[in-house]
Amino acid sequence: MTLPADLVASLKGAPTREFLDDMKQENRPKHGQRWMLRNEIAPSDLYCYLGARFGAPNGLQNFLRNDDSDNLIHWEWCLRCDDGWLTFQGMNFRTEIWLTSRAGVEESDKSLLVAQIKADFANYGKQMSEVRKALENWTEFVNPYRRIRGSIEKLLDDLRELKLRPEDEAIPDITSAEEVPPDRWGELLEKYTKGLGLCFGIRSMLPVMAEAFVNLILFVLMRPDLKLDERLRENAIRQPIDVRVKSLHITCLGFERPVDYSHEFCKAYHTLVNERNDLLHGNVVLDKLKFNEVFFNGRVPVFKQYRSMWERSVGVEIQAVGLHRLEREVETVDNFTAYLKSCLTENVRKQFEHLAQMRDLGLNSENGRIGVLFPGHLVDFFPVFSKPGEGNA
Repeated sequence: MTLPADLVASLKGAPTREFLDDMKQENRPKHGQRWMLRNEIAPSDLYCYLGARFGAPNGLQNFLRNDDSDNLIHWEWCLRCDDGWLTFQGMNFRTEIWLTSRAGVEESDKSLLVAQIKADFANYGKQMSEVRKALENWTEFVNPYRRIRGSIEKLLDDLRELKLRPEDEAIPDITSAEEVPPDRWGELLEKYTKGLGLCFGIRSMLPVMAEAFVNLILFVLMRPDLKLDERLRENAIRQPIDVRVKSLHITCLGFERPVDYSHEFCKAYHTLVNERNDLLHGNVVLDKLKFNEVFFNGRVPVFKQYRSMWERSVGVEIQAVGLHRLEREVETVDNFTAYLKSCLTENVRKQFEHLAQMRDLGLNSENGRIGVLFPGHLVDFFPVFSKPGEGNA
């Protein structure tokens, strides 16, 4: 059967009780069809249209949902049509439309239904605009601090899984009585090459993570008069990192006391930044790069001290990349961010900690509010029905 040409025009709002009572009747509609819409109709347009024409959502799911955004179905309209019921359900990844009728329709009729709904928009344009005005407009964005921290945590897990133990795994010289398997060098070189690459990446990112934390404080807590003035806002966030940190209690709300940049945790972080700059930019700082000293008599080397093959190969890379300093530097960043949070009032600190740990945040474009719009997990479901005679799988 082709979709009735007046299906959408025939829709009428009805109490939920009427739908439930109708489904209990022996002569209730027996045919069903489900259509899934993603963006054939913008979900916000559909919501505004249904709200403009039929008022508040009236479906049973509205009574079952939690009063937050962590639901499988966020809104539902259950509408009577000439031959049954048409239900609209707004979900996380699609809109589902269920038609319960006495005559069958097909999946291919979805385009006809979409065309009927869109054609009816013109009849409710003003009312749809009023519904839309009542909605809060939020922009979702990725929290840079959480994104970087998540990447570092994953790299740290990968590095720790390698279980690098240079003190125990160093291969002795060939003069040693200990027999070394022929493939031992290859195995260790492959493992340490990977591990030291991970270490280099983590050490390069650690100060960036701390800076992202400072920038998040500025973004979330910056005084409204600075935030609304583009020049002042840009001036605040473009300052050198130490100036940004020292002036947080001036540029932001919620600080119980000023940040003391002479605090041991701030000093350690400042040193870490300098270390990162040398590492990342390839600065030639001899005291940090040297690994040996040797005399030469013309072209004849006279070693001050003999070093093993391991020390002159893998050992040099370990020293240059700073594997032995990594865990301490992770602790340095954690101490620094913890100290900054300790300068906030208790209430603001709790709220900020919640925001900081979320990857996805939201910004209200009208009043500048920042919040967590959705839980940290994604939820979806998809009912599957058995064909007659097949039973349940």
